[in-house]
Amino acid sequence: MTRNLMLTALLLLSGSIAAAQPKVIAHRGYWTTDGSAQNSLAAFDKADSIGVYGSEIDVWLTADKRLIVNHDRIYQGTQIDMESDRVRLITQIVLPNGERIPTLKAYLKRVASKPDTRLILEMKSLSDLRREDLAARKIVRTLRRHRLVERTDLIAFSINACLAFRKLLPEARIYYLNGDLPPRSIRELGLSGIDYSSGDLRRHPEWIEQAHELGLEVNVWTVDSEEEMNYFIERGVDYITTNYPERLQALLKR
Repeated sequence: MTRNLMLTALLLLSGSIAAAQPKVIAHRGYWTTDGSAQNSLAAFDKADSIGVYGSEIDVWLTADKRLIVNHDRIYQGTQIDMESDRVRLITQIVLPNGERIPTLKAYLKRVASKPDTRLILEMKSLSDLRREDLAARKIVRTLRRHRLVERTDLIAFSINACLAFRKLLPEARIYYLNGDLPPRSIRELGLSGIDYSSGDLRRHPEWIEQAHELGLEVNVWTVDSEEEMNYFIERGVDYITTNYPERLQALLKR
């Protein structure tokens, strides 16, 4: 009888440990593999193919008020600016895997075809608050058109962008990126959690527990070394964003 109770307890304990493991988010998609590139359609396909929780993208509002998917404001090796140039010029840029920079519309069409992977959508900070408000409205409209609102987490460095999303989508999962506000401030703003860099959370490891006590979630980015992966796994973060999702998946299986 005692032996059976001990086995049951061990099984329950192992189940709770497994449940507490962080979910894996592919940073800019799974781009660190053959045939891929940052923020490309292939990067989402490849993230989906290995079973990650989510795949992250970066979204800009162009000069002609279109939404495109790319990380840097100025694309490397060019003078093309994602915010001050027009979509026709930007989408002529060829990515390292041969694709062109995609519009958000094209990207969401691909996301909608692969229902097992969540989209983590970062709205880039823009030159003025009115443009951020416009970008938020257009992003929400595009998500609704593709029926992806419930499959998308929204993230931003701009508090204004976070609050614009909150106004448009009161029930959405919205996370702040900048790393300068404690969890209590995030809770007071009505956001879902903190999505801070590994450096920020190493400087303030107490924020992880504080966030959880307040009912908030915690993501950490961009975690690529095994040492950092173990550090944040041990501290019980909810999500880890990494350029090497398969490396993190293998570590979590050990």
